[in-house]
Amino acid sequence: MVFQVASEAELGLYPKGAAAPEGRPAAGAPPGDVRSLAADTELSARLTRHAAETNVNALVLEEFDADVERLARDFVSRPLSLMVPEIRTARTEVFRLLEGRQHPRQTRHLYVVAGWLSGLAAHASLDLGHRSAAATHARTVVQCAEISEHSPLRAWARSFQSLAAYWAGEYRRAGDLAQAGQSEGRGPGTGTIKARLLSLEARARAAEGDNHSALRILALAQEARGAAGRDELPGVFTFPEAKQWTYAGTTLLAVGGDEQIRHAISASDRAVELYRAGPEGDRSPGDLHAAHLDLATACLASGEIEGAAAKPSEVFTAEGYTASITIRLRNLAALLGSEPYRGAQSAVDLRAHIHEVTVRPALASNPTEPR
Repeated sequence: MVFQVASEAELGLYPKGAAAPEGRPAAGAPPGDVRSLAADTELSARLTRHAAETNVNALVLEEFDADVERLARDFVSRPLSLMVPEIRTARTEVFRLLEGRQHPRQTRHLYVVAGWLSGLAAHASLDLGHRSAAATHARTVVQCAEISEHSPLRAWARSFQSLAAYWAGEYRRAGDLAQAGQSEGRGPGTGTIKARLLSLEARARAAEGDNHSALRILALAQEARGAAGRDELPGVFTFPEAKQWTYAGTTLLAVGGDEQIRHAISASDRAVELYRAGPEGDRSPGDLHAAHLDLATACLASGEIEGAAAKPSEVFTAEGYTASITIRLRNLAALLGSEPYRGAQSAVDLRAHIHEVTVRPALASNPTEPR
């Protein structure tokens, strides 16, 4: 763009023939030089105006932070059918703002918010059994974490990818992803994420048959719990002690052997105790169900078929199950159908009950996501 402007002398900014102030062309300077300087000045002014433009302010960002905190807390105990539309609404608004203009610091803040909200969408998709959708959302979380350079978000993204890989039966990949995330699980704001990542890795190593590594890493997870700081966000983005005991029970059960089975029973019992003692809003039905099913499986491994039949009673009263609980139930049914359990009447009855409740898809009544 070419700016047609008068010289400063012609505008009367200083007397004609007088010496120009330092940095300014003297009177009678070639018109092209004056026009060039004026154009440069306008460019600086334009950049100043451009840099000042923003479609958010501190209150908007504060409100988004409050929304993320509320949704993360509610996700633990509220039905997914209620959570998914709220998560989608918040994500849509954040994505719309990111298409506009903000200061760089505000843009980074929005990407952090978008990352956490995409994490909630990923978790909802996985719970509903939509692994492909969960993987897409998880990649978005990783991208948001990279752009915002936010270590807690990056570490949580790896923990979720490890979780998804585990339930897809990709145990080595699950362990490797959890291990990769541990370099991010240090420093301010990371809270319990290191304990989560180590617990995920231990469970995955046990599932792939690396029992020595599983037990070693499980011990490191307990150490990390003792050194954990405060989490940046509540609810589903934290790793409560009860959940860690649930993971420990699953890990020890996979390692097997009389001693580890006894430890698995103690760990799962501890998880149930902590969940029941905690506030109702922090009580995760899915994690509580997982602990009960691990207890049933451990009882079977100990030869206590009658005790195993009693453990899932609380699970059977639920209105629906997440995909991971459905998988656990079917695994238990398969175990009941194998030797030496298949002939016992209590095992037959329990297997029939499991079949009855698992023929219903996990949360099939939820209309908010494509199936």
